[in-house]
Amino acid sequence: MTIKRVVPDLESKSLEQAKAFYVRVLGFEVVMDHGWIVTLADPARPEVQLSLMTHDETAPVVPVASIQVDDVDAAYAEAKASGAEIVHELTDEPWGVRRFFVRDPDGHVVNVLAHR
Repeated sequence: MTIKRVVPDLESKSLEQAKAFYVRVLGFEVVMDHGWIVTLADPARPEVQLSLMTHDETAPVVPVASIQVDDVDAAYAEAKASGAEIVHELTDEPWGVRRFFVRDPDGHVVNVLAHR
């Protein structure tokens, strides 16, 4: 399994205010907006990203980070085999990702995903 991308996820009470802050102060641009999650990127380096979330559309918590991998099924199998707590089961989401949430040893919830 290969890690393809890591994006911090910040919980936000107001996506509009948070989005305006990161666009104005740091020069990010909006690259995805689903209403409950907004992903921002550096215009010069689009792989440098940050997501802002009010909630998660199908999972019970907002994760601290999203980690994109090339084989989410292998990552899920390894998480289960390790005894880690699965917070959101492996799911094919309607917005084109296959993902699960897992809790790390320090209690952080991580979204592990692959694009379909």
